Amino acid sequence: MNKRRVGKALRRISLLPRNKYLFYYLANKLHHFYLKIIKSKKVAYPSTIMLELNNHCNLACTTCPREYDYGKAMDKGRMDMTRAKEIIDEMWPYLDSVGLTGMGETFIYKEIEEIVDYIKAKNKGIIISVSTNAVLPNFIELVKKVIGKIDTIQISIDGLNEVYDSIRINADFNELDENIKLMSKLCAGTTTDLMLNMVVTEENHHQMGELVTYADTSGVKYMDFSLFNLASVTDIDQSYYDLYKSEVFLKSVGVLNDTMKTVKSVEVLQRNFKTENSFQKCPLPWSHFYISWDGYIPPCCAKPFPKELNFGNVFSNKVIDMLNSESYQQFRTMWYANETPDFCKKCNFVNVEPVKEEKLPVIEKISNASEFKSVLPSKENEVQ
Repeated sequence: MNKRRVGKALRRISLLPRNKYLFYYLANKLHHFYLKIIKSKKVAYPSTIMLELNNHCNLACTTCPREYDYGKAMDKGRMDMTRAKEIIDEMWPYLDSVGLTGMGETFIYKEIEEIVDYIKAKNKGIIISVSTNAVLPNFIELVKKVIGKIDTIQISIDGLNEVYDSIRINADFNELDENIKLMSKLCAGTTTDLMLNMVVTEENHHQMGELVTYADTSGVKYMDFSLFNLASVTDIDQSYYDLYKSEVFLKSVGVLNDTMKTVKSVEVLQRNFKTENSFQKCPLPWSHFYISWDGYIPPCCAKPFPKELNFGNVFSNKVIDMLNSESYQQFRTMWYANETPDFCKKCNFVNVEPVKEEKLPVIEKISNASEFKSVLPSKENEVQ
């Protein structure tokens, strides 16, 4: 556990209610550990949930599941505030954190400040995070309203300059750059952390080290890297994952490692490069439960499409009852047996071999992106 998480955990503990809800919270924690010990297929009330308030977006990113078959077929809409508050009313005594992000751009949801205030009014210690592309019109005016209220604002960046523009369609890097630097100033001295996130692909992996340096010069303290998840990307073959064991990718990882050693002011919180090839390595049947804008509970945030699979609807049932529905328990039975469901095929938790960083080649200075691209094997299913 890194220092940032320890700090947030301590803050969370210090703000636990000193009334009957403290007993609810502690009893639920004990219930969770008991169910884990006996290897039950049921769960206690979760400590964290993802609440999809909206699934509309202003961009059309090549890395986003909404741009492929499942996403194109999904129903689109926004969660009614009354429904959102009902979910919070049931869940808040047990929550440590809430993610207010789904398949859409968070700040399209006009009542974002109201739902944040509602959660904090229940318990100031609940950690709230959102993800954003940070390039909506008037974005700075929108985000100003929740700085100091939201604990973490994660900005999807996926590259610099023309690389960014080629992946995040309809966005402009210059606009993003300006907004990041303005946000950095606005968040200084507040309880809101800024974090940059890159989905690592064939097109952008050579910029991982550069992004850490960019975060430093932009005043952003935290950085995340995650592998491209093909679970809902229907147009790209699983062989794309071979990229992550290629020599050219390992060179990029080496450059990243070197940069992390020299840029001390930026903390890289996650580099999901050592993913094990196993359904049992996925924590999502047990935590970070996803509730879609229309009330359904799909299995995870990597493939959050209720039409493909869901475990019930919380608008007509209690959340905890849906989390322990018969279908969800059957799903967890497969997890215990380490049998990958068809739904989860091509997920990076299952199909990416661990990146063997101990096999890193000797790193040579590479001056530009073209030198990386020139040694990449051609792929029939290259991201466009």
